[in-house]
Amino acid sequence: MLVESVDVSGPYVVVRARTRSGASARCTGCGTRSEWSHSRYVRHLADTALGGRPVRIDLSVRRLYCENTVCPKMTFAEQVPELTVRYQRRTPLLQHLVEAVGVMLAGRGGARMLRVLNVELSRCTVLSQLMRVPLPALVTPRVLGVDDFALYGDTYGTLLVDATTRLPLTLWEGRDAEQLSRWLRAHPGVEVACRDGSLAYRQGIADGAPKAVQVSDRFHLWQGLSRRVQEVAAAHRGCLPAALPPVEACDPPSHEETAADPAADTPAGRHARRLFEAVHALTEAGRSYSSAARELGLDRRTVRKYARARTWHEVMRRPPRRPSTLDPYLDYLQQRWDEGEHSAKILHQELLAKGYLGHYQRVKMAVAPLRRGLPLDEPRERPPSPRETARWIITAPERRGPLPAQRLHRLLEHCPELRHTHDLVRQFAGMLDARNAAPLPDWLDQLASSGLAPLASIATALREDQQAVTQGVTSPYNSGVNEGRITDVKLQKRIMAGRAGVPLLRHRVVLIAHLRRRYAAPATAAPR
Repeated sequence: MLVESVDVSGPYVVVRARTRSGASARCTGCGTRSEWSHSRYVRHLADTALGGRPVRIDLSVRRLYCENTVCPKMTFAEQVPELTVRYQRRTPLLQHLVEAVGVMLAGRGGARMLRVLNVELSRCTVLSQLMRVPLPALVTPRVLGVDDFALYGDTYGTLLVDATTRLPLTLWEGRDAEQLSRWLRAHPGVEVACRDGSLAYRQGIADGAPKAVQVSDRFHLWQGLSRRVQEVAAAHRGCLPAALPPVEACDPPSHEETAADPAADTPAGRHARRLFEAVHALTEAGRSYSSAARELGLDRRTVRKYARARTWHEVMRRPPRRPSTLDPYLDYLQQRWDEGEHSAKILHQELLAKGYLGHYQRVKMAVAPLRRGLPLDEPRERPPSPRETARWIITAPERRGPLPAQRLHRLLEHCPELRHTHDLVRQFAGMLDARNAAPLPDWLDQLASSGLAPLASIATALREDQQAVTQGVTSPYNSGVNEGRITDVKLQKRIMAGRAGVPLLRHRVVLIAHLRRRYAAPATAAPR
């Protein structure tokens, strides 16, 4: 190729070149070389920017006759290696840049980044070029990871990951057994399949790869147990205040205490008491949660929460007041009120001079009880929520802080059901740490006979999948790589504002993982 001139006077850097006339070229149809020239024409190729300015190459190329008489092509255009591609107005270097930016940033983001690089392309063109990139050849993995993810709303998808290379293989919409079994039959050779406790995935793997060892993921096992612990704590909500330093009784309050309770006269108290009585009247008569929910116009989960509560206090909507930045100044507010200063605005200005940084509205709300002849609402320590209690129980003892450890100790001393739950959780944690599933059958029997409905239900589910659960406890394989890839899928969805279809999402998720692997920074040697 001969460069004839370079023009830098316009908005583009224009390079004018031509191919040599005497050289032979290979036919694009049959591959036969020919020197029989037909004509010339000029191709306009866009290249990567030079010095912050876009580059255009005006290349004069030949059209030649094909000397092979049986070739379907009579003429063909010569191609310059590493510079031209058939039907392409971009050089391979620029085309590779467009594809890489499209994979990393998708449509709008890719178009903006290319504009910074002095390449003017629309978002639709960037997406079109992205979809033209072929996916890497799919190699059947020995260890397969299967997990689901939310596409949009109530629609879910399935992601398959090679647990050995940690690269995503494919994804599709839906999470039914037939799609998974069809893929496994089309790609034989899977020896180990890591999954969650989904019945659909269990059946799909059993149908598509019956010889594969199924592994129930350790994280999902622990997560399922944690949710049941939270349900147990919610069912014993009345015992949770016992975690606070002033120990309170776990027994339900008497009718006299209920009648004297000021919370019973509040709108939230009346609402909780009315729903509590209505739900218990139906459930104690033998009605199911769904039937009671239809009659009362409530959600089934709301009916279940009220039915499991022993008193209406346990389902009160309004929790005790949280401590605020005004608490250190409450004594001063009481003193100034007793001295005759009843203006919230003046009191707020005085507190600002003392270092208070809060808003005037907070002071106004604080002195509101004083105007009704009531005492100031002193800060009270909140009892732990069921979620917080479950977190204390499932956390390893050596990782608990001093305050949570003290509160949990008081709570377990007060409530034997939660203490029994804590002991069962620690037994399962010991099995996971030691990778020893020998105590699993006895542990499942303890769950079933614990007398706690949430633990008994998970015992039934684990028994049905006991072989995979045993593999999950003892096997080194897990679905951790799936969770990481699903996080990446969610990131790509957010980059595309959640509007990406399944084919585009699949293309980006698979290609971006291989692109990162290709351009990963080499590991540096540790300093000596």
